[in-house]
Amino acid sequence: MEIVDTKIEGVFLLKPHIFQDERGYFFESFNQKKMNEKIKVNFVQDNQSLSSKNILRG
Repeated sequence: MEIVDTKIEGVFLLKPHIFQDERGYFFESFNQKKMNEKIKVNFVQDNQSLSSKNILRG
């Protein structure tokens, strides 16, 4: 995840690194260690994924 400063003080743009192929995609939408570099929050981690039809993730 890349945390980008904006022109508005205290506002950041969170740009996840998306891993995508024919099966779907996965990305880490939150990482506490990376977030704490700029923003102090009490939230550990959040991930999102999408799997295409007939794909089983394990």
